[in-house]
Amino acid sequence: MGNNFSAYVTLFQQALDKQAVAKLTSGWMDANAGQVIYNGGKDIKIPKISMDGLADYNRSTGFTQGAVTLDYETKTMTMDRGRTFLLDSMDVNETNFVVSASNVMGQFQATKVVPEIDAYRYSTIATSCIDATTSTQVLATGGNTITAANVLELLKADIAAIQDIVGGDVPLVISMSAIISSYLDQSDKINKNISIMDFEKGGITTKVKSIDMIPIIPVPSARLKTKYVFNDGVTSGQTAGGFVADATAKNINWLITPQTAPIAVNKTDKVRIFDPATNQDADAWKLDYRKYHDLWIMDEALKLCRVNIKEALV
Repeated sequence: MGNNFSAYVTLFQQALDKQAVAKLTSGWMDANAGQVIYNGGKDIKIPKISMDGLADYNRSTGFTQGAVTLDYETKTMTMDRGRTFLLDSMDVNETNFVVSASNVMGQFQATKVVPEIDAYRYSTIATSCIDATTSTQVLATGGNTITAANVLELLKADIAAIQDIVGGDVPLVISMSAIISSYLDQSDKINKNISIMDFEKGGITTKVKSIDMIPIIPVPSARLKTKYVFNDGVTSGQTAGGFVADATAKNINWLITPQTAPIAVNKTDKVRIFDPATNQDADAWKLDYRKYHDLWIMDEALKLCRVNIKEALV
């Protein structure tokens, strides 16, 4: 592939990151990573701003001095995932390598990587809300059987609980099971409460349902569980890799978060390509794919989240 070899690697990496954000139902969370400092590897730095509140104005001395502190909190991404693939040299030559590799890696990311990242993100948020509920705050409700008759009432109650804390000006996003979302279409109150709005994710604008101008993002129910097992690809029974719902997992009906609350990082850290002449293991092109990803919600933002769980929490 001559001098263009490194260029292909760079293009692959950029294209895969862009494709992942576009296909993730949680892709809107990646926009919040713009404030994050990332220089490769597993660590990122998240800015934290603290400042003093208002003080009395003194006519003699004037304003009271305030302080603004900008610190960076280092976080380590816990999800370090990867795979390697072989494309036989008899099936792929240098001329059609780019097309063939793009098809393979694009399908791999769309069908395997994207669902896993979605599942990790939603389960992380839900677990954080449940943990807060068992301590000092009520951020999760369990034992909810959702029907077309009660879906609007319960949904609006969760929205009201958030707005009671922060007001109605903070943009919210509802991530909802596609099955539960279908109940909204059956509700006899839909014309009054539900509308269609534009929603941007990964530079792509789509039409989504909304309630009180809060977008509702439908999510496959398989990605809305409270706990997953992320297979290591080595342990017996896990060699196929991927992920499965944990036996103790509960079903998430919906999550409501401020749009700026989840800080999601999704980085294709390495795409390595070896041609058949370089690959010592087989007469084949070798594609190495490595993905770092994680999600955080800072403590103050977590207080403004709500999760509705199908099963009882205890």
